[in-house]
Amino acid sequence: MSTKTSLQLPRWEFSAPHTQAVQSALKDWQTNNKMARLWRGDPSLWTGDDEDKWVGWLPIVEDQLAHLKQLNDAATDAAKAGFTHALLLGMGGSSLCPEVLKITYGKQPGHPELHVLDSTDPAQIKSIESQVDLAKTLCIVASKSGSTLEPNIFKQYFFDRMQQTVGKDKAGEHFIAITDPGSKMQQVAERDQFRKVFFGVASIGGRYSALSNFGMVPAAVMGLDLSKFLQRTNEMVQACKPEVPVDQNPGAVLGAILGTLGNLGRNKVTIITSPGIHDLGAWLEQLIAESTGKIGKGLIPVDREALGAPEVYGDDRVFVHLRLSDEPDTAQKQKLDALKSAGHPVVEIELGDIYDLGQEFFRWEIATAVAGSILKITPFNQPDVEASKIVTRQLTEAYEKSGKLPEETPLFDDGSIKLFTDERNATNLNKLVGSDRSLTGFLRAHLSQFNPGDYMALLGYIEMNSAHEESLQAMRNAVRDRKHVATCLGFGPRFLHSTGQAYKGGPNTGVFLQITCDDANDLPVPGQKYTFGIVKAAQARGDFQVLADRKRRALRVHLPKDVEAGLENLGRAVERALK
Repeated sequence: MSTKTSLQLPRWEFSAPHTQAVQSALKDWQTNNKMARLWRGDPSLWTGDDEDKWVGWLPIVEDQLAHLKQLNDAATDAAKAGFTHALLLGMGGSSLCPEVLKITYGKQPGHPELHVLDSTDPAQIKSIESQVDLAKTLCIVASKSGSTLEPNIFKQYFFDRMQQTVGKDKAGEHFIAITDPGSKMQQVAERDQFRKVFFGVASIGGRYSALSNFGMVPAAVMGLDLSKFLQRTNEMVQACKPEVPVDQNPGAVLGAILGTLGNLGRNKVTIITSPGIHDLGAWLEQLIAESTGKIGKGLIPVDREALGAPEVYGDDRVFVHLRLSDEPDTAQKQKLDALKSAGHPVVEIELGDIYDLGQEFFRWEIATAVAGSILKITPFNQPDVEASKIVTRQLTEAYEKSGKLPEETPLFDDGSIKLFTDERNATNLNKLVGSDRSLTGFLRAHLSQFNPGDYMALLGYIEMNSAHEESLQAMRNAVRDRKHVATCLGFGPRFLHSTGQAYKGGPNTGVFLQITCDDANDLPVPGQKYTFGIVKAAQARGDFQVLADRKRRALRVHLPKDVEAGLENLGRAVERALK
């Protein structure tokens, strides 16, 4: 059990066996000088692979403070140019931090309002476009490698729209790029005469890039006080240095808890936040899942699942409560106290105010690196993300040649909703479904497959909006309450660059329900035969194929063009299936 010596140390109070295990891990890290080895990037701390090539995030805050003028100049330039909107075009590590900043801080007076696009769903792209005045918009194309499909086609679309709006000779003035030196995106930016190119650091992976230019350039453009933000963040950097005793190190303590409890079967890291920082969970999902979910191991992050009574949870949970000190929530605290009383491990982290957000970025990066060592995996690669990209690429290339995607045969079709799966899952579901070959019957069969310690993931390749999220949240909470399993919810294709790694490479304990739809309206990708709707469909098929190849329990639900009505029908069928 820890005593809280500052706002920065997590508070935790566990059962005796869990407490002893965590204390043993902390002692091991202190005795064997492991924090110093982490800061050196010593590969032997993890798997002895190439981990030393991926620790450029450790000194980045001090580097950003030393070069603050570059960021302040970006803020001044965007404001003086008269831009009223900034539109970030990215995926995964290039988009999740800016999204957290946008939602947490909102529009800053005298600066452009930040918008983030990280979906190939045509409806979502049109929705974002309708929120900005292109003539007064600065587009920020963020792509570390410069070869990621989505940022490239976002750029093609909006550059074409910008040319139509302001003219071919002025379109480049409305674009900046954030990319690694020498990337294809740098070449595109220079060819198209972008306003500015900001560089990433080659030794920083996407999900560890929040405090690099990938997070801080959008933060500057939207007008955050980056001197305050980075100085506050640097307090956490110093608190996590190897000179600090491990049991007083905020990142090391959290990492020891997550890694140790993960090895003991409490591997569903359930994130509870104050409303004012609720979107931090989306960033944490990627960091935790993509870093730890591989070679059949991993921590499964659970974000935005409604807090329930102790009896709806299995013994695979660890709860992390991120609380704003100026936003007390009595009902939330009572529910968490009940979980503690029932023996569930609860970790409490307090933020003084929203400008402590950068501290959490760094704390969790350290914690994830520590947990990775304890789990005996490398936290800096994502070997299974590439698998679905390859299938998607094959499908889009085939479409460019033939003008169509391969035909599919549904397992079930009632004229409105169709079900699809692979041969192995179909054989299993046909055995389980019995004589009730209805939508409800197949869903009941699919949702009957849970074992203790399993989880369900809803994977929605539909527009990410509040109405759709509300429908999917109701489904996941119903499954959690009836089946007592952890539940995850992700929107595609963005989760492919986030939790998708753990779903494919982590423990085979997931039951997946993928949701796709007919697009009411599609959008062209300039210069390509395929459309955004075709890309999204190819991404969903690629995702499903890799889940099937990894022998995951997966079922795809295909909705009609009226997605809201389709979700209503699906929600009712799920409710019936759970009775």
